[in-house]
Amino acid sequence: MKTKTKGWGDPLVFAPVIMIVALLGPLIAGLAGVLLPAFGFFPSLGGDQFTFSYLQDVTHKPGFWQSVRLSIWIGVATTFLSLVIVVSSFASQWGRNSFRRITRFISPLMSVPHAAAAFGFAFLIAPSGWLMRLLSPWATGFSHPPDWLIINDPAGNALLIGLVLKEIPFLFLVGLSASSQINVDERLKVARSLGYGRVWSWFTVVFPALYKQMRLPVYAVIAFSSSVVDVALILGPNFPPMLPVQLLHWMNDPALEMRFVAAAGAVWQLGATLVALLIWRIGEALIAYIGRRAAINGQRHRNDRWFRVTATTAMSAVVVIFVLSLIVLTIWSIAGFWRFPNALPSSFTLSRWANNASALWVPIVNAISIAMTSTLISLVLTIACLENEYRHNIQFTPNAMRILYLPLIVPQIAFLFGVSVFLVRYGLDGSFWPVALAHTIFVLPYVFLSMAASFRSFDLRYLQVATSLGASQNKALLFVRLPMLMKPILLASALGVAISIAQYLPTLLIGAGRVPTITTEAVALAAGGDRRLIGIYAMVQTLLPAIGFVGATLLPRFLFPNRKFFR
Repeated sequence: MKTKTKGWGDPLVFAPVIMIVALLGPLIAGLAGVLLPAFGFFPSLGGDQFTFSYLQDVTHKPGFWQSVRLSIWIGVATTFLSLVIVVSSFASQWGRNSFRRITRFISPLMSVPHAAAAFGFAFLIAPSGWLMRLLSPWATGFSHPPDWLIINDPAGNALLIGLVLKEIPFLFLVGLSASSQINVDERLKVARSLGYGRVWSWFTVVFPALYKQMRLPVYAVIAFSSSVVDVALILGPNFPPMLPVQLLHWMNDPALEMRFVAAAGAVWQLGATLVALLIWRIGEALIAYIGRRAAINGQRHRNDRWFRVTATTAMSAVVVIFVLSLIVLTIWSIAGFWRFPNALPSSFTLSRWANNASALWVPIVNAISIAMTSTLISLVLTIACLENEYRHNIQFTPNAMRILYLPLIVPQIAFLFGVSVFLVRYGLDGSFWPVALAHTIFVLPYVFLSMAASFRSFDLRYLQVATSLGASQNKALLFVRLPMLMKPILLASALGVAISIAQYLPTLLIGAGRVPTITTEAVALAAGGDRRLIGIYAMVQTLLPAIGFVGATLLPRFLFPNRKFFR
């Protein structure tokens, strides 16, 4: 029998409350810090009366409505294309060797930061990029780069494709996790026994249940894509830019009056994301209706070879483009003289790495320190909450799980600006701990979600044996459960480090530019155009989380080589 600690004597009882406060506190304070200036109330800058004028004035800024439309379009289109490719891949390849091979390729791509992936994609498809070099002059006839606006195009096509490439690995892994909870194989057996085709079986009996498990992560993708800043700075249009990029410009404007305008714009950004979510919600209802009608018409759709070939080709293309982007990043980081249209540089050198080693040191140390601090805080809170579930039989309700996703669904720029206002008011901005705690807001949900399944499925008989031998619950946790869960804990830690290192906007706004990390420095180089230097910073940004994942995978095998459980 499971022993429970009764009453308030166990400090773990307060862990869920601390977690909710850690997530909701900055969110509520940040939204308040945005809403008040948006309506004219900002006493520090002379705003002591509520007014709607700033919310109206911001709509008259040049290109404002085009920026709003672009944000909504990018959010919805990115999520739709990513989800279609992922689900189609699942439907056409589930259980096959090709699916396992793609899974091995997709998983490491999750650790690549958005900014690094965007730089690699830009170096690949630019008019002077690697693809054009590989095809020139023998296929294109170009001896000089063509005057084509591929990167930073007004329609945002490069931004859309770049985001799709990065969100597919995330949704793929979310789908894998969700599929383990709905007995996919049993559902498919029933549908196939009734004569349904392989793909139609998936969309009829698996996808509805799978999507229920994926809905909140999908909403998180919509929110992120509609309000992304770092990728938009690298790949997005410049005139006018996406709304969050324009907001960042207003926030950094020397004229203090623009703080009111920026706050009003942040409210509009929140509205744009809500509109994107509403459009998606309407689309859900429409597709559900069409799916029900299609499911009852009796069609079996056995001839689905064309669909399976298309889906496999699309997913394979995503993997190939992603890998080529990382390769061209590596090449540029060590390239010597590289004349267009040569496919490779005339020489390779590490001199740029050596020359920039001293400049890299501080951003790397800051990035690692912040990542380890935010991940450690997230791990402690996660383990405390999950252990509290076991001891007191109190699990997170669906509403509590929604709270866990709130920091991922609310646009960062819509509340981080408000948080920075409060920090500036009390002189707490621009230092290590506020930045680390800001990162924790975004790291904590991922760490919790990645650890919850392993923690909850742990065989409780090990704990029963430990307690029967006289060990307390705390000793059983420290010396039995946690060591046996070392692998999922290390993987959750590696994921937390990867999420933290990729954070651009929290570092920039909360750090006030005085806590540089490898990500903020890399994005700052985007306007410079020095591909070799960008390649170096982007490669470092990619290697840091990759080292974490490799260490998380190999460390249990190294420490416990003869124990199958730890492998």
